[in-house]
Amino acid sequence: MAGAEAPIPYLDLAAQMRPIRSEIEAALGRVLDHCSFCLGPEVRDFEQAFAAFCGVGHAVGFNSGTSALHVALRLLDIGPGDEVITTPYTFIATSWAIHYVGARPVYVDIDDETFTLDPAAVERAVTPRTRAVLPVHLYGHPCDWDPLEAVCRRHGLPLVEDAAQAHGARYRGRSVGSLARMACFSFYPGKNLGAYGEGGALVTEDEALDRRARALREHGSTVRYYHDEVGYNYRMEGFQGAVLGVKLRHLDAWNEGRRRVAAQYQERLAGTPLRLPVEREWARSAWHLYVVRHPERDALKAHLESRRIGCALHYPLPLHLQPCFRSLGYRAGDFPVAERAARECLSLPVYAELTTAQIDRITAAIRDYFAGRGS
Repeated sequence: MAGAEAPIPYLDLAAQMRPIRSEIEAALGRVLDHCSFCLGPEVRDFEQAFAAFCGVGHAVGFNSGTSALHVALRLLDIGPGDEVITTPYTFIATSWAIHYVGARPVYVDIDDETFTLDPAAVERAVTPRTRAVLPVHLYGHPCDWDPLEAVCRRHGLPLVEDAAQAHGARYRGRSVGSLARMACFSFYPGKNLGAYGEGGALVTEDEALDRRARALREHGSTVRYYHDEVGYNYRMEGFQGAVLGVKLRHLDAWNEGRRRVAAQYQERLAGTPLRLPVEREWARSAWHLYVVRHPERDALKAHLESRRIGCALHYPLPLHLQPCFRSLGYRAGDFPVAERAARECLSLPVYAELTTAQIDRITAAIRDYFAGRGS
């Protein structure tokens, strides 16, 4: 019976770790040998490899993706009185970075299929106080970059990529991370490329930005005990650099595994009442999340959980309606596409280690749910 079946976890980091455990342990052993616990050679080597992976000249390791975003806005000298246009439908760290520099997040609605910023809405939101646009490549699918870039070029605005969910994604053949002057990544454990703890990176082709980012992450200092500007303790730990250096070598294969899982879902869920995710013709998604939509999302989630199938919500309350941002003055109904997505979206398990048998069980449970409702 279904209740006796083994659970299918929403995320299975143990399954990912088992085949590479010896590589991880050897890398951690190197850190123990040289005792470079903050930055050090493992972080340096990872930075060089990750910059090459993204197709840019420089990568700066941080203690989190949030810190990388914060520093990116500092590099643009954005501050109090400034506005940054961004999305209301993502993890809150994107807006934290804007708040940390004293600027105001200005939200605009999203595309109904990719959940990324609507370029036309961005253009309508530009004011004399706008200093940058901060789009998110959500769920692993890149933004439609060319129209966004055209808007920003017309208004003389810099773009910063929030690529926290899009390691290895591509836009018209170009790597996410190489599209803007700066891009920021998160290495939170559940990401396609995840640390064993927290981590992040800022990548850029600009050598001057690279130098200043390295100073800002280390207390605003380029010479020890001499501080040129107010900085932060945002350094990546040596252990995380070691872990990420190992895992980066497997990322392409893991992303291909995610593509296999997504393709099987697309085939098996075709014809159900669910709205399935899309991959636009100009995009190659990293499939960080596989997100389906239905008005009965909460009931479907409960049904799957009763079958011991993990699932998750990304994201149940848009940022413009979060209590912490009440002072921004937004109201329910301001961004109907984002609000509808928040009510309807459900994330199914998607990782390279997910088996065909598990996918069959997940999709059969979904079909059973709709069959039980006569849908």
